[in-house]
Amino acid sequence: MKEKDSFAILDKLWSTIEERSKKSSPDASYVSYLLSKGIEECAKKFGEEAIEVIAASVQKDNRKAVVHEFADVLFHLLVLLKSNKIDPSFIIEELQSREKTSGLQEKRSRKKST
Repeated sequence: MKEKDSFAILDKLWSTIEERSKKSSPDASYVSYLLSKGIEECAKKFGEEAIEVIAASVQKDNRKAVVHEFADVLFHLLVLLKSNKIDPSFIIEELQSREKTSGLQEKRSRKKST
């Protein structure tokens, strides 16, 4: 995987979100605008983007649109993490803790709600 295609871009994007959340006004930055609206708006926007991924995914021969919508989802996911005051490193740690567990095994280990 080339550097420009690697997950390093997500680190860079997170840094940009961090910077804009501290230094930019809602009038000058979309990140600041979303964060100023609160967690509910950030969650709503993430949900809208997720629905757009689903809609694009079920259309035949729509790879370009799916890629575009997934990029939007990743961006809004990071903004939602920021609004929750959760650093992405916590998500990485959680994924690493699951690394040696199969998905089926992990699901079975969850307590069933009554």
